[in-house]
Amino acid sequence: MKKGLLTLVFGSAIVLAACGGGDSKSSNGEKEELSGEKLVQRSCVTCHGGQLQGASAPALNELGAKYSEDEILDIILNGKDRMPPGLLKGQEAEAAAEYLAGLK
Repeated sequence: MKKGLLTLVFGSAIVLAACGGGDSKSSNGEKEELSGEKLVQRSCVTCHGGQLQGASAPALNELGAKYSEDEILDIILNGKDRMPPGLLKGQEAEAAAEYLAGLK
């Protein structure tokens, strides 16, 4: 019985650790998945401005009028001009691209 319980606890810990990445902790310590908007605010405003109006990098506040969601995702993943590749990856990149595509 103890061996089975120990295996269950240890196995659960491994699975939970493998599922991490990209989440942040809320004020109560629980993991929360960040929305595309929050990811953009966290990752993009330094260069693109607090309102995404442009700063040391181009404006993003109407990016969806210029690029499709797939094109935006490609830029996030692979970079373009001075934009470095891979600042966001996986589901985070997809969520940010979806949000930015809606800005028109």
